[in-house]
Amino acid sequence: MIKKPVVAVIGAGFGGLAVARALKGADVEVHLIDSRNHHIFQPLLYQVATAGLEPEEIAHAIRGEVRRQANVRFRMARVVSGDLLAKLLVTSTGESIAFDYLVLAAGAVTSDFGISGVAEHAFGLKSLEDAIALRSHIVKKFEEADALERKVPDGMLTFVVAGGGPTGVEMAGALTELFDKVLRKDFPNLDFGAVRVVLLEALDRLLPPFDVRLQQYTLATLKKFGVDVRFGAQVISVTTEGVTLKDGSAIPAKTVVWGAGITGNPLASHLALPMVRGGRVAVNDDLTVPGIPGVFVIGDLAAGKDVHGNVYPQLAQAAIQGGKHVAFQIVRQINNLQTQPFAYKDPGFMATIGRQEAVAQFPSGLKVRGAIAWIMWLFLHLLYLVGFRNRTQVLINWIWSYFSYERGARLIMWQ
Repeated sequence: MIKKPVVAVIGAGFGGLAVARALKGADVEVHLIDSRNHHIFQPLLYQVATAGLEPEEIAHAIRGEVRRQANVRFRMARVVSGDLLAKLLVTSTGESIAFDYLVLAAGAVTSDFGISGVAEHAFGLKSLEDAIALRSHIVKKFEEADALERKVPDGMLTFVVAGGGPTGVEMAGALTELFDKVLRKDFPNLDFGAVRVVLLEALDRLLPPFDVRLQQYTLATLKKFGVDVRFGAQVISVTTEGVTLKDGSAIPAKTVVWGAGITGNPLASHLALPMVRGGRVAVNDDLTVPGIPGVFVIGDLAAGKDVHGNVYPQLAQAAIQGGKHVAFQIVRQINNLQTQPFAYKDPGFMATIGRQEAVAQFPSGLKVRGAIAWIMWLFLHLLYLVGFRNRTQVLINWIWSYFSYERGARLIMWQ
């Protein structure tokens, strides 16, 4: 019996699942490896954190996703080391996995840029655990404030969001909606004059990839929602009492959400791969690693460049397209054909700001804002959710929230 080539895929995010799906029917054995047993739809984590959705609505069991694909085997483990030239991986379970082809799709992690206190005192938003912890913390702060028989201390109900990219903008907008439409009714005796949302951006604009008019629209909309947006606000430290900025000013706050940046998964450096800025891996135009045959890197971890020398964005679409491309290149290599360069097809950018408010721009030059962009954003996020049940639950939840001005269970899960 002829042994089938083994394709090891590290990471079951957008890119890793795209590889596995594209290899359906191929004469290979796919080993899909992830430290979690579920795929997370990361673009909607902020909605879990703000009680808009429940955790299980944006997560899907990996085994449930691949069980109908006979050539895929899932391993719940973390890769801890490996010899890529010898084509061998070692997992946290002690298992050694020999491979013929490797696809590194491990994604990115939150980057604190070495800023004091961020890792200890700020909330990241890269996992369900992060989102649930933040949701619990937010509700707990309101419970604590409501229990006081005196004025709410300065900063107790101040929520600082660091980073003016899509994550920061979406988080800030969702917080204001949660506070104004839901928690105001839950806590009728609380002084909501003490509630503040502060969005900090080190640059002089929000949403850097977007057209300036959409940036201005986003800023105006956030201000309309009551968000205190501050530019040139570079955080130099975070404590349990708030944040300190480079200009020497301080913002008292009991809650800091860190959306200021990401870096490539440290697994890449553990595997001695060639690194570039942002913790990403240098790759050839076909997404292979220079000097290491049969090893590919995709998604947030890959520093692939287009014909103009621009690094591909760290977006779900880039990971999905890269995953499909790599799967086809592996099949080509098995058939003794040359690999082809990867060409990312830019679908555009979208960001939601709040209820009936979003911005979108497309390569054609089309720019959309307001309710139409918001509907487009809802549709596309439903389209890319994994699992029919998840799509149905999220759609029903969104419809219910829209007409009832309510949110999901505001549970304090972790003390």
